[in-house]
Amino acid sequence: MLSIHQCVGMLRQQFPALARQHRRQRVVYLDGPAGTQVPQRVIDAISDYLSHRNANHGGLFPTSVESDAMLDEAHRAAADLLGTADADCVYFGPNMTTLTFALSRALSKTWQPGDEVVVTRLDHDANVTPWVLAAQDAGATVRYVDFHHEDCTLDMADFRAKLSDKTRLVAVGCASNSTGSVNPVKEICAAAREVGALSFLDAVHFAPHALIDVAEFGCDFLACSAYKFFGPHIGIAWGRRELLENLTPYKLRPATNELPGKWMTGTQNHECIAGVLAAIEYLADLGRDVAANQSLARRAALQVSYQAVGEYERALMTRMLSGLQANHEVKIWGITDSARYGDRLPTISITHQRLSAPEIARRLGEVGIFVWHGNYYALQITETLGLEPDGMVRIGLVHYNTEEEVDRLLQVLNSL
Repeated sequence: MLSIHQCVGMLRQQFPALARQHRRQRVVYLDGPAGTQVPQRVIDAISDYLSHRNANHGGLFPTSVESDAMLDEAHRAAADLLGTADADCVYFGPNMTTLTFALSRALSKTWQPGDEVVVTRLDHDANVTPWVLAAQDAGATVRYVDFHHEDCTLDMADFRAKLSDKTRLVAVGCASNSTGSVNPVKEICAAAREVGALSFLDAVHFAPHALIDVAEFGCDFLACSAYKFFGPHIGIAWGRRELLENLTPYKLRPATNELPGKWMTGTQNHECIAGVLAAIEYLADLGRDVAANQSLARRAALQVSYQAVGEYERALMTRMLSGLQANHEVKIWGITDSARYGDRLPTISITHQRLSAPEIARRLGEVGIFVWHGNYYALQITETLGLEPDGMVRIGLVHYNTEEEVDRLLQVLNSL
């Protein structure tokens, strides 16, 4: 078995963007939580589709038949990524936000006044506002779950207190896109099920770092976005078959009522779905390379890949957090206890005693280190913590980052 540390140089060569220079230095991409860079094979897959099999769905001529074969394989690949054997329950759309709005409209038609929907103050707004607006349409009540301000983890006691026999839906993220906190989603979904509620998981920020397993999670719906896990700008959703079959989405009359097409309104972005397939194959091949076994089935290869990614990223995160903690002008928002690093992802948000978040991001950008500032659409967090309007600086590590890049960031931060 290899480690990613042993092959990171070869791995980075697959990402053309990583060769970019700024002022004669390699750019450091720490902006991954807003969208990762992509390997060459993703770029090639999109180009190849447009060059050789660009056609609409359902035709009886060769390019349409070939296009549909690719789409079918992309559904199977996404099913392997999400941990389901039923590829028809996976569907694509422009992004997670659009898919969530569409599902929320369909679900809200099953709600009535007196029903309750549970969301959290730890989530990206894409997993809050769609449900708030849907509840308003149905006359349902929204219940907000708070988080622990000292470490930005979900308040599970408050979550349980917000559940009742009136709860119809629980919407929660697998991990915070702001502070990296990982939520106990299996426990959350089980608790929702006990009161007869459905569960929706936002796995957008989780997907680049850890293995998704809808069966293990016990959720009813889940959504993520490929541009966060080394693919193009496409959203992916999954739902339990009986729910997807029985719910009525807003769709056109001639469109199929069969899964998965029932939930994919209009012509899809076929070329970028080809890129999604290539991104998942990249992750699977990474697992095969680590295991030194090119015959591993895709799901098994993804399991190996994510285990290796998790170990490597945790080492980078430990190095980063240790260096940040040594800088007394920096405050880290999130888990900082090394014994609890298993409960967080390598996404770190900070503030500075003297410098605003936009100023830090600008000055890092001037030396070729790319980070985000603001609230990253996790508006409830920055509002609750009193950090608006400047927000925080977010440092996002993924598996193409290196120890040298971590040290470079720390050196620049210490010299500001």
